[in-house]
Amino acid sequence: MTVGSVEPKPVLVLAVGNQLLSDDGVGMVLLGELSRGAWDERVEFVDGGTQGLALLGQLSGRQSLIVLDAMALGSAPGTVHTVRSPSLRQLNPTLAASAHESTAIELLRFAALLGELPPEVVLIGIEPQSLTTGIGLSPAVGAAVPDAVKQARIILEEAIYVPCNTR
Repeated sequence: MTVGSVEPKPVLVLAVGNQLLSDDGVGMVLLGELSRGAWDERVEFVDGGTQGLALLGQLSGRQSLIVLDAMALGSAPGTVHTVRSPSLRQLNPTLAASAHESTAIELLRFAALLGELPPEVVLIGIEPQSLTTGIGLSPAVGAAVPDAVKQARIILEEAIYVPCNTR
């Protein structure tokens, strides 16, 4: 590090959801699986649970953000969704709504309004089958976890290994 330079903040992998509402807890399951990799200080894993807009401070100063969540977009249960920054504007926050305080889409929209939205944002989620009270994932969502983790690993590796500057 040179004098006067600032080390970039790590890529933030943020899981949101409520583990007491069946498939709404899939973000934390994905976070647990993904964090088992051999990651270094360039990655920070955060279980955001149901904190909603209280998570805004976590986004500040980041270059990359990966959000893990249940994403109810009207597809078949167990469908893995990957939505990158430009597509976020097209998502309806009520469609993507889950049972926590506010949706991931609302969090990202507030961050954008405050000028705190990272340049690279990716949402990775699984279409829920059940958001009723209960612990554990439905069979369809549970079966989709390995594919979602695989996609998340690829995106995370891209985020940390793509050089910021060419020499």
